[in-house]
Amino acid sequence: MKKTRKYRRDFLFSTPSFLVGAGSVFNIAGNYFNFNYSSSDIDADSKALLSDWGIIGQDIQIAKEKLEKELTPLNEK
Repeated sequence: MKKTRKYRRDFLFSTPSFLVGAGSVFNIAGNYFNFNYSSSDIDADSKALLSDWGIIGQDIQIAKEKLEKELTPLNEK
């Protein structure tokens, strides 16, 4: 089985739930949102670049698989 790695576009941003979003309207306990931090700017940039190129690679892989599916019936004739 081929192991695929799923890259995320939003790893530096928080992903709040509905309750956190509703609670942030009242801002009772202060800042509700926890962002993902990196140890340095270079580390954050390298993670972002790796994720961006990973997403591009996934898109290319999906396009290749779709093209192969479309071309398979043509090759069988």
